Formats: sequence, structure tokens, C-alpha cells
Amino acid sequence: MDTHNIQAKIRGIQAKKTVSFIAITVIVLIILFGSFGTVGAGQRGVLLQFGAVKDKIFDEGLYVKIPFIHDVVKIDVRIQKDEVAVGASSKDLQIVTSKIALNHHLDPDSVNEVWQQVGRNYNARIIDPAIQEAVKATTAKFTAEELITKREEVKTQIKENLGTRLREHGIIVDEFNIIDFSFSGAFNEAIEAKVTAEQLKLKAERDLERIKIEKQQQITQAEGKAKAIQIEAQALRANPKVVELRWIEKWNGIVPTYWGQASPFIGLE
Repeated sequence: MDTHNIQAKIRGIQAKKTVSFIAITVIVLIILFGSFGTVGAGQRGVLLQFGAVKDKIFDEGLYVKIPFIHDVVKIDVRIQKDEVAVGASSKDLQIVTSKIALNHHLDPDSVNEVWQQVGRNYNARIIDPAIQEAVKATTAKFTAEELITKREEVKTQIKENLGTRLREHGIIVDEFNIIDFSFSGAFNEAIEAKVTAEQLKLKAERDLERIKIEKQQQITQAEGKAKAIQIEAQALRANPKVVELRWIEKWNGIVPTYWGQASPFIGLE
């Protein structure tokens, strides 16, 4: 065997070693990097083993897993907001359309169950139907008018109902608000007519009260005048000369022409 062949074999062996080394290095790096990962802020990591959900839940930060066997699904546990339109019937069978705003978040200790039972689409599959049912169940307990006058009570009952429903699925209600209640045109017209009637009734009552007061004032004034006349008449009966005295007090000294030369004081003492 010549030197040239020997050198070729040596280069071939070295090349194979180099390739093997590179392959081993790549595999080691893949295993190394595949063994670590991070869970971001406001997230939890659900551990899967060959696709099956395990009890292990990773908190925020670094985690370690077995490459090719374990996988980690990251799920957001921060507060989220949903707005849903709900059609329902009141106790007096009025059609009510509500716009609901819900703030909620996943229970960090239950994310593995949520992933196992629902997956990521829990808003459409769990939250929206729960809102519909809670609003309809509560709205049916109140008349349309009470939905307006007892809004806070309605809100509280819906929130409690909804909180119970969602808690069973690992979802926590943070805040609940009724953005709007809308009623049918016929009901709105009926409410407007009722308000107008109440306003007219109140005005009529005020007018009646004013008339009563004015009448009482007139009666009081008349009674006062009658009392004054009565007192004056009693005084005149007691002293007839008072009339003549008042006439003299008001006389301007001129004798009316139809009296002639007669004295107006004839007969006066």
C-alpha cells in the first residue's frame, strides 16, 4: 500500500470523526436546549407527557423537562375582558336586550384542567354560554320596570350566578357590568306614556292644592271682613252719634246745592 492511499484513508477516518463529532454535538445541543424553557409573566405552563396532561404546572420563570417526551403549553392567566350581547325575557314577558361586560381570569392552579377539558377556546365554549344562561335566569325574576329601578340588585344576582357557573371550570370572575338595557319600542312608548301621565297627575295635584290654599285665603279674608263689619255694627248700635261724627270728620265745609239753606247739623246737639 502506497503512501497516497494511506493518507487518503487517514483523511477519510478524520472526516468521519469530524462528522460524528458534529452530529453528536448537535444532538447534545438539541437535548440540552430542549430540556429548558421559560414561562412568561402572567402565564402558567401545562406539562404534557406524550400529549397527555400531567398534574405539574410551571410558574413564571425557568423550567426543566425531558426532551421528546415532555412538552409545555403556555396559558395566559391575566385578566381578560369579554363583551357579550344577550337577549332575554323579563318576568312580565318583555323582550330585553342587554350588553354585558365581564372581566375574568383563569385560576392559575386549574390551568391544566382547563387545557384538558376545553383547550384555548374556553371563551366561546364556556364563558359566552355561561353569561347567556346567567343573564336569562336572573332577568326572568324581575319585571322590565324593576330591571331599571333595581339595576344594582340585578347586577349582583347575575354576577353571583355567573361566578358559580364559571368557578366550576376554573375561571374566576373579577368584575361584571351591565353596560346597557334595551327594551322594545312598544314598551318604551308605554313607559313614556306612564311618565307623562304621572307628571300630569302631579301637576293636577299641585293645582288642586294651590286652589285649596287660595280658597282658604279668600275665606279667611272674608271672615276677617265680616268680623270687622260685625264689630263696627256693634259699635254703631252702642253709640249712634259715631256716624255723624265720622261724617263731620270727612266734611269739606261745602253744603251741597240740593240742601238749599238748610243746615246739615239740624238736630245735632
